[in-house]
Amino acid sequence: MAITLSENAAAKIRALLAAQQKEASGLRVKVVGGGCSGLQYKMDLDVERPGDKVFGTDDAKLLVDRKSFLYLNGTELDYNEGLMQSGFSLHNPNVKRSCGCGASFTV
Repeated sequence: MAITLSENAAAKIRALLAAQQKEASGLRVKVVGGGCSGLQYKMDLDVERPGDKVFGTDDAKLLVDRKSFLYLNGTELDYNEGLMQSGFSLHNPNVKRSCGCGASFTV
């Protein structure tokens, strides 16, 4: 399987990379320990590293390390902008339970 990006997510990645002052080739998504349910997502702009799985297009890359991919396989990355909240969201079919605030999860 793979990780997919919505057109809104790809457009936001392109915009973030264009505005970035440091060298970055894509948006890195990681799964790290923490939060009240045990796991949480971390995102930042980063360069591609050996062993990364790369999704998206040349101008809108999503970078995922091998360990995180085990938790993210089949996920869709989206971006929504609204009056109350804007940001990336991950629709992860592997999540079995998440906390009340939605910031952490269990697989």
